[in-house]
Amino acid sequence: MFSALKAASFDGVKIPLGGNAFVTRSEGNVEIDDNGIVNWDKENAMISCWFKTSHGGKLTLSVQARITKGTSKILVSVNEKSSELDIKNTNWEAIPAGSFDVPENEYVRVDLKGISKTGPDFGVISDIIIEGEAATEPLVFVREPGNFYFGRRGPSVHLSYEVPVNSGNIEYFYNEVTVPEGEDVIGSYFMVNGFAEGYCGIQVNSADERRILFSVWSPFETDNPDQIPEEAQVRLLNKGDDVVTKEFGGEGSGGQSFLRYNWKAGLTYRFLTRIHPDENRLGATVYTSWFFDPARNNWRLIASFSRPQKVTWYKRPHSFLENFIPSQGHLARKVEFGNQWVIDEHGNWTELTKAKFTFDATAKANRRADFDGGVSKNPKTFYLKNCGFFNSSIQAGSFFNREKSGIHPEIDLGLLPNK
Repeated sequence: MFSALKAASFDGVKIPLGGNAFVTRSEGNVEIDDNGIVNWDKENAMISCWFKTSHGGKLTLSVQARITKGTSKILVSVNEKSSELDIKNTNWEAIPAGSFDVPENEYVRVDLKGISKTGPDFGVISDIIIEGEAATEPLVFVREPGNFYFGRRGPSVHLSYEVPVNSGNIEYFYNEVTVPEGEDVIGSYFMVNGFAEGYCGIQVNSADERRILFSVWSPFETDNPDQIPEEAQVRLLNKGDDVVTKEFGGEGSGGQSFLRYNWKAGLTYRFLTRIHPDENRLGATVYTSWFFDPARNNWRLIASFSRPQKVTWYKRPHSFLENFIPSQGHLARKVEFGNQWVIDEHGNWTELTKAKFTFDATAKANRRADFDGGVSKNPKTFYLKNCGFFNSSIQAGSFFNREKSGIHPEIDLGLLPNK
């Protein structure tokens, strides 16, 4: 440990904590908002910030901070090397934290912890400032305040399953999902059966609640479901026992259904989704999803919706992994998908063994680089992984091929529950 140098101003690269920091040990009232660290009132709380370098070598680090009352002393740590900083200035200053050696093409973690204070808090910290060889662009971090929300959520990652050419009209898509033990992080959505107009999968909503979610978007583009005209509304046809249905908004709008279900990490769950023209509504399509409940040993209907203004079959079978709680974006999570099959309108089964890996705008804009995908240790399953600031070199557009199982699931389609 060494003492901080005299405070100074730097023209280095500013890494805003509002988009790149997380409370990694919570105590008291500390939180991260768009301005950085605020309400930091307890010593045992820890705040951590991540950024990824492309160059290795020396990294000179400073902390942009101020305090409104009293003085404070904090500890800044990088790669097990620490520096004590005194914050006593009421105006913004860049307070040096020393130099550190960092490797190339790896995430750098900066930890901040309180030591002592004479006022009500440890001050407000807005940015980490870096200089030196290792601060040479390109760097990976969230730069713009308008992107702090999605940047802290982390990158979403996807698998698009390749359907063989000349497969005809696809009516059903079957998929299996396994969340490995310890990977069921709160805020995760493990989307299993995606299609061109919606999706179905499992969520971890809180420490006490998990859901199976099935949503179909309206053809009328809006984030406010109240704006959807009657002729463009998604209609509920049927729903299963204990399933909640409602309209949704925020990222498009449409019909949503969910079943509160305490699914378990380490177990494999089976999903089946059907899409076909609606015989009872001109110009519409019916979307239905089922979930196989291993506790009951039977298929359960989630819901069935009629979507207007388009007649279609199953298009774009895919899966994805996302985190929907920004404060959980520093925690890694992983999911495995296996045994993908489609069934055409004539009842013919086709196994899907090839998938394309893609990611979202957060990763494309170089705001986050903690994403991965491929074939699992079990060669018959694919996997997706995101968040947690791990180091990976996977490229968007990569293709993966899993081993064939060769035997399709035994499902009597005529006996699936419809109400």
